[in-house]
Amino acid sequence: MPTALITGVTGQDGSYLAEFMLGLGYQVIGMVRRASVVRLDRLEAIQDRVILAQGDLLDQVCLVRILQEYEPDEIYNLAAQSFVPTSWHQPILTGEVTALGVTRMLEAIRTVRPSARFYQASSSEMFGKVREVPQKETTPFYPRSPYGAAKVYGHWMTVNYRESYGLHATSGILFNHGSPRRGLEFVERKISLGVASIKLGLADKLPLGNLEARRDMGFAGDYARAMWLMLQQDEPDDYVVATGETHSVREMCDIAFSHAGLDYQDYVVRDERFFRPAEVDLLVGDPSKAGRVLGWEPQITFTELMHMMVDADLELLRSDERVPDVTEMTTLRR
Repeated sequence: MPTALITGVTGQDGSYLAEFMLGLGYQVIGMVRRASVVRLDRLEAIQDRVILAQGDLLDQVCLVRILQEYEPDEIYNLAAQSFVPTSWHQPILTGEVTALGVTRMLEAIRTVRPSARFYQASSSEMFGKVREVPQKETTPFYPRSPYGAAKVYGHWMTVNYRESYGLHATSGILFNHGSPRRGLEFVERKISLGVASIKLGLADKLPLGNLEARRDMGFAGDYARAMWLMLQQDEPDDYVVATGETHSVREMCDIAFSHAGLDYQDYVVRDERFFRPAEVDLLVGDPSKAGRVLGWEPQITFTELMHMMVDADLELLRSDERVPDVTEMTTLRR
């Protein structure tokens, strides 16, 4: 039975990846930070099958200990301070976790488990002020946030450890991807939860920022499968994972509200609080290399994704779960 270590296992991507790899017969070790309350709701269906190990990307010693104890064959680094607006308020913490945390993990692998295969979660935010459209593996980076800059650092450290020490170290440059497990702070989840709230009479408006911002948006479960495929290749490399299509926030609203039998124009209001200090340009990925080398392609369409998220949030609210009021959340991306 191969063993996989997943940092950030309690997040959206970590939960889908853990679920997928358990289905393939892996032993899954999930690294979680110590907290008074560890949220495991995304792992609810598989929690009894995942071994949880306390660790933190800020702590080199604990990373070494985990690698020594579990001897993983594959390591997926999905942990990060991953919310763009927070990176403006906490740029130093973002750098410590999202950038230097990658180096700590790579150094632990180099010294303890050099035979392991390593996956680094890079991001389309590294392209920022884009140099070409669509973006591919060779497109120059121009990050427009502390988060994007930190991801660039982690990406290039992965390349350097691969080339300098011969590690099987791969970066997946993932474009936006959502799901019903997406954090409430991200725009696509804010929209789906807002639609559900309005449909059930719990809210009467949905404040958003730049409705014309466009993103390449796929389903997180599809992208988790791409991560695994990368580490099954004989040689490490970098891959863009994307749909190759862009959709505006306005289009997200139209599809989501229409699915609930509503007109978004009756409920969406423009709110300056949700604009970024520096907006990224047109992010759209070229996934042709992933298709050619990995045999990967997305299985869930954008429309199917938005419908899935609205349906899930309607079910969530009907179950009387306590969730934040989307009209009062002021730290959202849009």
